[in-house]
Amino acid sequence: MGLQNKAKQDPELSTEEFNALVIESIQDIKGKNIVKLDLRHLDESPTDFFIVCEGESVTQVKSIADNVYRQLKNEHGILPEHFEGQRNATWILLDYFNIVVHVFHPESRAFYELEDLWSDAIFTEYQDL
Repeated sequence: MGLQNKAKQDPELSTEEFNALVIESIQDIKGKNIVKLDLRHLDESPTDFFIVCEGESVTQVKSIADNVYRQLKNEHGILPEHFEGQRNATWILLDYFNIVVHVFHPESRAFYELEDLWSDAIFTEYQDL
């Protein structure tokens, strides 16, 4: 069930609140270099938002992704449309349709340069806790 499906059941959860829950879930596990990319103004963007972060080890990458998954499922019954990359845990993607969460290992983030590919997005950076 994606964000759109859940929004019909829980109109209380806005996109901003959803994004805040994701960012809080990342910060809970000490995710680093958190950036939200707002893609809504771009033609043919694949989603409305990317939330990108990194963990210092594959164990931390997996823990961050698992925490995002668990918090959204347990608090709001929201499951991602797709959840990929858990095996190698160098880049885990959680696709919630309107919001896609990318949890990277630092080397993978540097290699794929996702922020450079979407440099026309509106960027919001969040402090590491």
